[in-house]
Amino acid sequence: MTQPSNSTALHARPDAALHTPSDLSAAATRDISAALNGVLADVFALYLKTKNFHWHVSGPHFRDYHLLLDEQGDQLYAMTDPLAERIRKVGGSTLRSIGHIARQQRIKDNDASYVTPQDMLAELREDNATLATRLREAHGVCEEHRDIAGASLIENWIDETERRSWFLFEASRR
Repeated sequence: MTQPSNSTALHARPDAALHTPSDLSAAATRDISAALNGVLADVFALYLKTKNFHWHVSGPHFRDYHLLLDEQGDQLYAMTDPLAERIRKVGGSTLRSIGHIARQQRIKDNDASYVTPQDMLAELREDNATLATRLREAHGVCEEHRDIAGASLIENWIDETERRSWFLFEASRR
């Protein structure tokens, strides 16, 4: 009798149910998960763009901008795990791959080989303002379904996002 290979055994396994007990309705789980997955995709996209600009900034204010963007990238990355875990806590499933992020993100990528520092700051300021809008939308969904913990997390992220926008605005003033 031959044993199936590990790879064959893994592929033959039925999908394990990821049902997390929650007192939220199925509609609440669906709506909150959708809203938060959209935010999560945008946060990943904005994180990568912020790090891209951090790596490629140049010019007379290099050090200040480089450090600012590194700090902002860290702050964005710190949002990802609590966002994904909130989705799982309410019974949903979260993003699974870079492709999944790409299909859900609303923040546009920037693949240009060169972007001026002023354009970097302006683009990131606009993207953070967009993220704040998306966070407010997700907050409304959480409130509608009485997800108090989700709304509470989002309130702090809105404040952080507004702070990033403010810093980018002030750093880009002439």
